[in-house]
Amino acid sequence: MIPSPLHQTRRVGGLSIHALQAGGQRLDGGAMFGVVPKPLWERRIPADARNRIQLGMRCLLIEHGDGLVLVDTGLGNKETAKFHDIYGIENAGAVGETLLDDALAAAGVTAADITLVVNTHLHFDHAGGNTRRDASGAVVPTFPNATYVVQRGELEYATHTNERTAASYFEQNWAPLVASGQLRLVEGAVELLPGLTLRPTPGHTPHHQAVVLHDRGETACFVADLIPTAAHLPLPWIMGYDVEPLVTLESKRALLHEATAGEWLLIFEHDADQAWGRVVHDGKAYGLEVAD
Repeated sequence: MIPSPLHQTRRVGGLSIHALQAGGQRLDGGAMFGVVPKPLWERRIPADARNRIQLGMRCLLIEHGDGLVLVDTGLGNKETAKFHDIYGIENAGAVGETLLDDALAAAGVTAADITLVVNTHLHFDHAGGNTRRDASGAVVPTFPNATYVVQRGELEYATHTNERTAASYFEQNWAPLVASGQLRLVEGAVELLPGLTLRPTPGHTPHHQAVVLHDRGETACFVADLIPTAAHLPLPWIMGYDVEPLVTLESKRALLHEATAGEWLLIFEHDADQAWGRVVHDGKAYGLEVAD
């Protein structure tokens, strides 16, 4: 099942943002919720016969005064049918080659219009759409006029894998960007554009980052794999995929405290149904107040 809708839009201050669905994927529910027992997590997201739960691959398009910004790029078009079956991928487009192509078109945008791409990290379901396989079979940048930005440490981590991490990082998702001179490496918290800041949120990977958008007194945060779905808002609900889960815990604690105090809009990358909402705390745990 491909999560819907394909395209949702709202404003943060004076800026328009678009939640773009780049496809569906199904991953093992136990892996997605780590030490949380199945009787608890399956109340929120039911599993299929293979114990997989339905997820999305949501990207964020920001209409900024300095250009169009895309945060994360989905899986792309380079993987095999076997790979798609293993990970339950459904991302074929009806108009373009991929569902991200269709979502961009629904927002009135083409790949050539994007001027800045931010990767929260370089796992295949977040950075696979950075590049594409063209008609000749060559792998080329998907966004020819964009600068791509990622943490320097994340690229270092992606290029020095071990037996546990190698399955998540594919060189073809960033090597063509290095060759074309389109990849920009940053270190730590950086204001890329006025009101658009990269916030280190380590844990899922050591150099994972969130994207914080602030304009006219309103704040939104694309939390990526720090809080992949709204069901992951409780502090101890952390993915088994995280390489440093106790670091994730502290990254979540700090961000959710600030988000609650500031009434931030959180944007969820992997939630199949809920694109965004405002986090609240009832005195015991964090939850979601669904945004309009």
